[in-house]
Amino acid sequence: MPGWTGWLLAPLHALALATGAKSFRGNPLLGSPALNRMGLHLARKRLAARLAARRRAGLAAALGPADRARFDRDGYLVIPDFLPPTLFARLRAELLSQQAPAREFVDGYTLTRLIPLDAVTLPGLPATAEALASPRYRALHDYAGSHRLAPHRFVQTVFSGIRDAPPDVQSHFHTDTFHPTVKSWLFLTDVPGDAAAFTYVPGSHRPNRRHLAWERRLSITAAQHADRLTGEGSLRIDEARLARLGYPPARKLAVQANTLVIADTSGFHRRGISEGAACRIAIWAYARGNPFIPWAGLGLAGAGGRKIRALWAMQDAVARLTGRGNGWKWVGIRSPAAPP
Repeated sequence: MPGWTGWLLAPLHALALATGAKSFRGNPLLGSPALNRMGLHLARKRLAARLAARRRAGLAAALGPADRARFDRDGYLVIPDFLPPTLFARLRAELLSQQAPAREFVDGYTLTRLIPLDAVTLPGLPATAEALASPRYRALHDYAGSHRLAPHRFVQTVFSGIRDAPPDVQSHFHTDTFHPTVKSWLFLTDVPGDAAAFTYVPGSHRPNRRHLAWERRLSITAAQHADRLTGEGSLRIDEARLARLGYPPARKLAVQANTLVIADTSGFHRRGISEGAACRIAIWAYARGNPFIPWAGLGLAGAGGRKIRALWAMQDAVARLTGRGNGWKWVGIRSPAAPP
């Protein structure tokens, strides 16, 4: 750990081992080849999985047995007609007509637009607020993420094929992090099979022996990996190597509007490759708790305030000071379906 600043930060790096910290590059302990040869990465992964199973056992009663069995087997659920038709029609109408400050990111052939659903926007969206407060929506996110933790929610628009460029980084198979975590999409529009449909490798949220061996080998060199996101702990894998891990083939989930797709994104997944220009619009949600806390929590901490805006403001301030941003920027007033 070179330099006096490294020694000053050493206690923080050590404490981070007991959190969801995942960056091999950002933490010399997490990225240590010697420690990962001895099994540090796999030890954290295995312990996080055991604790998540314990938390989910305490949350299981809030789900129907069929939902729970399918999720435990596959790592994701596809639930058509999730909302009552009249509620969905009201929600869809108010969201697609919404005009609000939006944040956008362009990568490869894709533009992604986010409009937060939080304390600023939800008071003017009664149908959306009603839908997001439904007990089943909350129970599914609690169980999938293994924490009673209100997810951050956004209207997410993904425009694929906006320019002649390779697919975006989300179109490569990857895991979000080393521990169970949740993302979901309640689709406002149909997503056909030739569009950027969510794609998941069934059962890959429960790593088998080949998967664990691959992660161990990768963890030893991940801090120096040529792929930036792998170095930051979101592990990328090519399709040929993925096929050798022993999982079933990936499933590209073509869905109709009013379908909820919810997944444990510690499993292998990607944004599907789009054949030409396409647009999908959904309520996107995610939550990520501390993987080493043995209890699920009381569900008192909500994500409906302004926390995400404060985080974005901090990121923007750092970008202005350093000249290095993450590509996301405010673009003014937009509606979800407004062309890029």
